[in-house]
Amino acid sequence: MSDKREPCWYVVHTYSGYENKVKDTLEKSAKTNLKMQDLILDVRVPVEEVTEIRNGRRVKSQRKVYPGYVMVHMIETPESWYIVRNTRGVTGFVGPDSKPVPLTDAEVEMMLNPAPVGLECNLAIGEDVRIIAEGSLQNFPGTVIEVDPVLGRVKVHVQMFFNRTVDEWFNFEDVEKKEEE
Repeated sequence: MSDKREPCWYVVHTYSGYENKVKDTLEKSAKTNLKMQDLILDVRVPVEEVTEIRNGRRVKSQRKVYPGYVMVHMIETPESWYIVRNTRGVTGFVGPDSKPVPLTDAEVEMMLNPAPVGLECNLAIGEDVRIIAEGSLQNFPGTVIEVDPVLGRVKVHVQMFFNRTVDEWFNFEDVEKKEEE
């Protein structure tokens, strides 16, 4: 351990599911112990907002970007190392022999600000689908021609009567794969 007086970000390995408990415990330890307030500056569990489709509805939720890990912004001293290392649920620092290794600025930026994730789609370009959305195109067949996971929609080439076609955008939940006959 070094006696640096500059705060750095470190990654702490925890038991799976204990990330928020570790975060709360470390924050309470820093708040109640006057000496620790100046050493442990911030504790974060990186999360991202994801949109899922459940029961045909679009639902926004948060999920941990790195399950089993917590980020700690601290000044590394024997006291701060001891408090973090001996917090219930912590298995050690990420680094050789569980010794803390500070993250680079680029690593911190990447971990704290993850790229947005779009909806998961089980449709591919060229797949045959059936429109299930209520409206004038309900039950018409079509072919996926474009997928937009960020907005959660697909562009479908819909085949209508009298050999007429139309290209229309639909939400993921408004189309389903055509069953094999």
